[in-house]
Amino acid sequence: MNVEEEVGRLKEEITRLGNRQDDGSYKVTFGVLFNDERCANIFEALVGTLRAAKKRKVVTYDGELLLQGVHDNVEITLKPEAAATGT
Repeated sequence: MNVEEEVGRLKEEITRLGNRQDDGSYKVTFGVLFNDERCANIFEALVGTLRAAKKRKVVTYDGELLLQGVHDNVEITLKPEAAATGT
């Protein structure tokens, strides 16, 4: 799977697991994403996919590198324009 495909799948999973906000964005914590069985089967390197999505300005979150356990409560926000496009 290439990076663009992975970012697209990440958007789908954040939409599935996250909470829709009034502005059209979706929020989910890293722990919810990391511990989801479906995400575990899709993403070999969830942290790498998140970093690629952040670099492409699809998602925002505090920090650079998220680690399981330590950063489980970090909120990841799928930007409204990214959620709307579905790509």
